Amino acid sequence: MTDPFTILIFVFHGFLGSLIATWLWAKNYKDLYSFEAVRNYVIGMLAGYLYSLLHSHYNFPNSVMSIVAGYFGKDFFEAIFERLKIFNNRRQLEKS
Repeated sequence: MTDPFTILIFVFHGFLGSLIATWLWAKNYKDLYSFEAVRNYVIGMLAGYLYSLLHSHYNFPNSVMSIVAGYFGKDFFEAIFERLKIFNNRRQLEKS
């Protein structure tokens, strides 16, 4: 069982990774606080939390990997949902 401070650090690192991803893909300042950006931040924090449950102990490589998990969190969860056919209707609506 990890202590709450370590979990908060991993959640913050996940948020930091999603913030970096959103900042790199933003076309203007409004893209950083749009609904999709906030959704990415929440997903990044969730990825950081999940990584905190899977890590062995807090060190530099685990810290960097939680940032990477936050960066790729949105793509990771979308791929899982697409494979499980959850939210697949949205993709079909976008194609038509």
